[in-house]
Amino acid sequence: MTEVRVAGVGVTEFGTVPERTGRDLFGAASDEAFADADVSRSDVESLRYGNFMGELAERQGHQGPLMAEAAGVRAPATRYESACASSSAALRSAVRDIRNGEEDVVLVGGAERMTNLGTAGATEALAIAADELWEVRQGVTFPGAYALMAQAYFDEYGGDREDLAHVAVKNHDHAVGNELAHYQDPIDVEDVLEAPPVSEPLGLYDSCPISDGASALVLVSEDYAEANGVDAPVAITGSGQGGDDMALQDREYLARTPATDRAAEEAYDDAGITADDVDFVEVHDCFTIAEVLALESLGFYEVGEGIGAARRGETTADGDLPVNLSGGLKAKGHPVGATGTAQVAEITKLLRGDHVNSDAVAGGSVGLAHNAGGTVASCLVHVVEEVGA
Repeated sequence: MTEVRVAGVGVTEFGTVPERTGRDLFGAASDEAFADADVSRSDVESLRYGNFMGELAERQGHQGPLMAEAAGVRAPATRYESACASSSAALRSAVRDIRNGEEDVVLVGGAERMTNLGTAGATEALAIAADELWEVRQGVTFPGAYALMAQAYFDEYGGDREDLAHVAVKNHDHAVGNELAHYQDPIDVEDVLEAPPVSEPLGLYDSCPISDGASALVLVSEDYAEANGVDAPVAITGSGQGGDDMALQDREYLARTPATDRAAEEAYDDAGITADDVDFVEVHDCFTIAEVLALESLGFYEVGEGIGAARRGETTADGDLPVNLSGGLKAKGHPVGATGTAQVAEITKLLRGDHVNSDAVAGGSVGLAHNAGGTVASCLVHVVEEVGA
């Protein structure tokens, strides 16, 4: 089975650019990825593209061929939708087909245009990732759903708003200097605690911003890289996917995310590693509580112990396990269809040494990307490693 190499990465700035269309954003990310990869577009055998709300934000379905055109690629193109994990679902598909020898060169990525809808419109659009019958009709929004999960965690295991505030402060600190991040200014714990409530116990700084943006990866087989002299020092060595009941009320736990447990177990087995082998991670912190739940389900902390990780400095850039060195969704931003492959792009640059925070992982060789859909009814985990380390 051939190894899957990341030959090139491209990510647009994440932020508020409502005048830019999805095709404009994805074309820019793809241009950067091809320039980084030094791979001919004519060698691409397929495009796998993630997008969640294109019909609502741009009145545009059937986006695969449209994005292939934007990327300058003449190849079969397919759109993947798995809510906020859409581009990770596209990535998993590409990894599997390269491994099984179906293809040697795949362009994979995603984009989302959101801010043209405004805050209320984007919140309503995002809500379709919840159960329309049993959640949306009852008025549940994602800030409300994650607030329920946070309160359930506090009730079950302890912790408080100040613990979550340290997660937000950490991720904003990590985004300082990341020129792609939506927010690049530091904040402090008081800023978080005094911010307007969004859905208690969560406040404004517990929530990721609504962002526009795109990301793209040029993936090649190990055989193609060697035959064509492509410098691709990073490989995707593990892939896993998990699922759970869609609606919160159908789940056994509100304060745990078993879909992540399942995805992580599969990804670790696939890569032949354990959680102890991982040097740093990018996790899906759409809300601060989501980072805590992810770290526990990924096996880095026992259940009930992840809440204090940021406060204790264990997940900061100089901690034992740096988490979200990009700034995470919380500060880098979350254009949902682009997020998963953007996480892998950030990890690739961290491992290659051309990321603003690469010094924080000097000597490290194993990164992990965790990307969730909805209230973690869908989850994908990918292990990304430096080749030959």
